Amino acid sequence: MRSTWLHLEVTSEDYADAVIRIGMSTTCVHPLPLEDAFRLADTAGYDGVEVMVTRDEATQDPVTLTALSERYGLPILSIHAPVLLLTHFVWGRDPRVKLEKSAALAAQVGADTVVVHPPFRWQAGYSEDFLGIVRELGTVTGLQIAVENMFPWKIGGRGVKAYSPGWDPTLMDCPAVTLDFSHCSLSGQDSLAMATALGGRLRHVHLCDGSGSQGEGRVFDEHLLPGHGAEPVAEVLQLLAAADWTGAVVAEINTRTARTEATRLALLRETLAFARLHTAAATTSDGR
Repeated sequence: MRSTWLHLEVTSEDYADAVIRIGMSTTCVHPLPLEDAFRLADTAGYDGVEVMVTRDEATQDPVTLTALSERYGLPILSIHAPVLLLTHFVWGRDPRVKLEKSAALAAQVGADTVVVHPPFRWQAGYSEDFLGIVRELGTVTGLQIAVENMFPWKIGGRGVKAYSPGWDPTLMDCPAVTLDFSHCSLSGQDSLAMATALGGRLRHVHLCDGSGSQGEGRVFDEHLLPGHGAEPVAEVLQLLAAADWTGAVVAEINTRTARTEATRLALLRETLAFARLHTAAATTSDGR
């Protein structure tokens, strides 16, 4: 296990010249209400928020989201399109409509990125047209429609082709990608190699970590705090900082075990401190 960063005192003044914005996903505080996500992101010191669209109507409403953004002084950096298994009936059943509505919501609240998972193979039609839809929607809206890397599925110990055209966006003809460290870990991919391979197509990052792959017996998508797993998270952040990358790094960690708000805030602050440290690392001589 890598060292943690709870001891760091991070303030916005220390990183006033930082280019990379560090946001927090509303999923970090699940199952707390949406306003608590904005409040805790503000208290912890994040630069903005990523909103996961869920069955909670507040996550679908641009008026509510804009009001929360203004109340807490936090821009909405990105919208995460509804995830099929969790939001089957949100905005109907047509996955293309869900993605188009996510893009419309992003435009209404001032976000520049929409995060979308690759389709499941049984989403006939949509899965076949997915890459064309992503490219067209990005062109029409001017938004980054960033396809997120996923992981292979296993049922009863056997591999199942769950996604189409696949779970690895490095193999897809899509202009923008979201890199998720926990998904890299579970799929057995090296996130530094993925970031390097993606080059300019890497436009968004989900900040977290994972301890191992399915081949090593891991089953769950962990979303550990960065530095608590095996992925080269620090090295990827340093790479992006050195390249003057202009995307957003959004914390997407699991804090469900936190029994008090103070404990949850400590986890959120540790994650932010890790991100601040390593996105500022390019200014030092040794990169640490």
